Amino acid sequence: MTLFQVGGLGKRFGGLNAVNDVSFHVASGEVLGIIGPNGAGKTTLFNLMTGLLRPSSGSILFQGESLDGLRPSRIAARGIARTFQNIRLFGTLSVQENVLVGAHTHVRDKFWGAFFHTGGYRDQQQHLDNEAERVLRLVSLHDQRDALAGSLPYGAQRRLEIARALMSNPTLLLLDEPAAGMNASERDGLAETIRNIRANGLTVAMIEHDMKFMMSLCDRIIVIDHGQKIFEGTPEGAKADRRVIEAYLGVEE
Repeated sequence: MTLFQVGGLGKRFGGLNAVNDVSFHVASGEVLGIIGPNGAGKTTLFNLMTGLLRPSSGSILFQGESLDGLRPSRIAARGIARTFQNIRLFGTLSVQENVLVGAHTHVRDKFWGAFFHTGGYRDQQQHLDNEAERVLRLVSLHDQRDALAGSLPYGAQRRLEIARALMSNPTLLLLDEPAAGMNASERDGLAETIRNIRANGLTVAMIEHDMKFMMSLCDRIIVIDHGQKIFEGTPEGAKADRRVIEAYLGVEE
């Protein structure tokens, strides 16, 4: 079943077509990989999908409904969460506090409930604490819940960002270069985390440059080059495709 779909998507910055007539879908329950050389337009594509940029053309559908014109907060509330290339944690807050920040789109009792410490507020806080515990176990950080986020090793900080995104209870999780800067051991831990996320019923789409990492995790691969989709298919097909090889390695004159 198609969960997310873009059709004829385009984004122009002056005379530059950063994304040019891109169409694809994300099937429910799959791990979709989006790859391409630096500057190919991959992050711009994610920014269009999550409302950080408005498309110049084309359509974006999530669960059959248009996302056109919606703010990022509204898109997140509908069930799409993402991480970014650069780590954006609150370093002086604990691991658990960082995760709880991710629940803001679903919090009902706010100022007055907290001020009067109502029964509804207490019940909600207990629910959020339980959910944070579940999410932290999913990314193997539950034993470090009280540690300061800024004190974690790099790979653990990346997994914490994913946990914070999961706290919004998404249906679709978008990961923008989650393995960037990781060593081999950290990448293995991240791969296990993504497999756990999928096993828990989520759909994942991710951008990454590490080809070996992507080929071991993804059901399908989309390749973007100069803002255009040049390949869509299996990881094995991507490795053998002439256009993909030329995009990454160039062509002999």
